[in-house]
Amino acid sequence: MKLLLTWALSACALLLVAYLYPGVQVVSFVSALIAAAVIGLFNMLLRPVLVVLTLPVTVVTLGLFLFVINALLFWAAAGVLDGFHVAGFWAALLGSLIYSVLMLVVNSAVNSLLPR
Repeated sequence: MKLLLTWALSACALLLVAYLYPGVQVVSFVSALIAAAVIGLFNMLLRPVLVVLTLPVTVVTLGLFLFVINALLFWAAAGVLDGFHVAGFWAALLGSLIYSVLMLVVNSAVNSLLPR
């Protein structure tokens, strides 16, 4: 139940990102659901590998390179999907920042509504 609620709310957050920022476009709610699942899979599978591989750069930039990793994963998700489009790297950076803030709110709301 918690996973399905988080997934639906992350799709809503992605639609809100597309509404707030014109550099990100989502065609429909179904596309947002698929994009949210792909972004979640990329964050679960690819992000740890990229964080380990870019650890020296991340240390030198005091962790700011993690924003670049988030933007690249956000942009990559848009690259493999049809109903989800990101205009470029800077649009991916800003879109991933907005999406991250919204997902912080979503996760805290879901955790307070449905505790373990």
